[in-house]
Amino acid sequence: MENADPQAPRDATWTPLHAAELYGLPYWGSGYFGVSDQGTVEVYPGKNPDQKIDLLELVQGLEARDIYPPVVVRFSGILEDRMTELRRAFDAAIAEGEYRGGYSCVYPIKVNQQRHICEEIRDFGQKLGFGLEVGSKPELLAGLALTEGRNSMPLICNGFKDEEFIETVILAAKMGRNIIPVAEQPHELELIARSARTHKVTPRFGIRAKLASGGVGRWADSGGFRGKFGLSVSQILASVEYLKGEGLLDGLQMLHCHIGSQIFDIRTVKFAVSELAHIYVELVKLGAPMGMLDLGGGLGVDYDGSKSATDSSVNYTPEQYATDIVYRVKSVCDDAGVPHPDLVTESGRALVAHSGALIFQVLGSRVFPEKPDQALVERAITEGPEDETPQPLLDLVDAYQRLDEDADPVEIYHDAEHALTEAVSLFNLGYMSITPRAAAEELYWAIGARVVQKMGGELPDELADLPDRMGDIYFSNFSLFQSLIDSWGIDQIFPILPIHRLDEEPTRRGTLADITCDSDGRVDRFPGDGEPERTLALHELRRGESNGGPAGEMEPYYLAVFLTGAYQETLGDLHNLFGDTHAVHVALGEDGHWYLDEVVEGDTVREVLQYVQFDPDGMRRTLRREIEAALASKRLTLQEAVSMRRFLDQGIDGYTYLE
Repeated sequence: MENADPQAPRDATWTPLHAAELYGLPYWGSGYFGVSDQGTVEVYPGKNPDQKIDLLELVQGLEARDIYPPVVVRFSGILEDRMTELRRAFDAAIAEGEYRGGYSCVYPIKVNQQRHICEEIRDFGQKLGFGLEVGSKPELLAGLALTEGRNSMPLICNGFKDEEFIETVILAAKMGRNIIPVAEQPHELELIARSARTHKVTPRFGIRAKLASGGVGRWADSGGFRGKFGLSVSQILASVEYLKGEGLLDGLQMLHCHIGSQIFDIRTVKFAVSELAHIYVELVKLGAPMGMLDLGGGLGVDYDGSKSATDSSVNYTPEQYATDIVYRVKSVCDDAGVPHPDLVTESGRALVAHSGALIFQVLGSRVFPEKPDQALVERAITEGPEDETPQPLLDLVDAYQRLDEDADPVEIYHDAEHALTEAVSLFNLGYMSITPRAAAEELYWAIGARVVQKMGGELPDELADLPDRMGDIYFSNFSLFQSLIDSWGIDQIFPILPIHRLDEEPTRRGTLADITCDSDGRVDRFPGDGEPERTLALHELRRGESNGGPAGEMEPYYLAVFLTGAYQETLGDLHNLFGDTHAVHVALGEDGHWYLDEVVEGDTVREVLQYVQFDPDGMRRTLRREIEAALASKRLTLQEAVSMRRFLDQGIDGYTYLE
């Protein structure tokens, strides 16, 4: 991916293809995203550029329906294609390797628990032989409801379990459900045995092994000996003896493991699968019938498009992932003379990440000046006696003027830094007024911008971050904590770009600030060429012509964050009481035009207030009384009182974001 130098000469040959390369669409997009000849982002749900959804057209269509950004867009076609691609990958590996077991993927509901997503996965999954995975009592109930009338659909139960949880699973199995609880701890086997005796059944169940092979990256500690879940090898042996004593060994039909989330190095998968397969064949030799091997989750997503073994990428494809799993399990089982088990994976992130995008509008920007305000500088110099002009201000004026001469830009910048530090110190001590302080800042930023312009891409290491420090701040109508929690919590990198104006070369670089009143509410890590970048290439905000002059309202500028389908909607919080955004499910019709398959309206102010135990109607009554009192005492006019009351009534039932 190329870098956009805002000070570089504009390339008259700029095309939308340059924009696609700049923002890395061919690398992280996996064939689902591209740029149109008109400079808008297109979505190809089935990876067919002839069947596309134009995102700018979509946003405009949503606004015509009174659905305004921020909005989460879910692409049903991408979700179906991701699931089909995984099915094809394992089918091909099984056929090529002459593997004699089957394959199923069970979707972990925790990755995105939104009902419409789960229903689509269930419906697509039924055609593909896929199922669901649950990890709590609420998810168990959701899973049972989702699979009603689909008794053959696999339902794997992970997570910590109590007696009620186990009994519910046992009874569901008696009802005919294809449901398998996985014992995470030895005492859960005791609960299974107790419930089996009570209901006079031999249930099917599995155990999770705690592997020596750990994960990698951010979730390295979620696997291995120090992992939260699973039985050690010695506990597995003790469990086999316990099950023999209870007459329940015939029920042990699955071995499970958890390698870790977002596994970015295929070697980690290979090591873990080999270890798990050897444990599996040993259990068969000990008399357990087995039959299923659950490799858990971990299939990663290439968020930055680098195809590397780094936190935000992966160095393998789904096809390589499937091939390595099938080959390793087959080799171990063949060597031991054990039948090939049916393989199960719990891929969630890899299924849903590409199918979700967050679209929001930029509200404005803070642009650091590239030229000082000459009137301000002159006023700062002349506002007092000539011999009392603050020396740091004079030094900054001199530094700015020297940039037009054949002087060393690096030395000039260091002089400017020193002068600004002195100016701030004088101001804090009361020896400089606010006007020269403001002029000093203007000059400092202008000097920095000129230094970047003069030196281009040849900045020394000590000033390597100067272009980023000169970057703009684009204020955007979304909440980082509600919609991009992983960006804040674990420094997850997401691909972000404008959805239009891509036929224009971006001339600015900046970071994104959300509308929460939290200083951490910003995005300042973006996919780069090998390393994350601190600023994003963006376009200058424009204002349309107005009746009163050339500068009217700001033209809409829309950005989208891609690959947000996994975890972001379920992990988001209510910081500043910004609630869930609108969410729309978009699909392509047979005529090639998009349509809204489902619209989920975002939280209202009323709803988020109720989440934190406020009474919106009581608040309205209280504030109405105060408005009437202010009207009676003539502190408000009738028109002002009506306006205040209208805001109160409409605001309580309105969107939590700016409208």
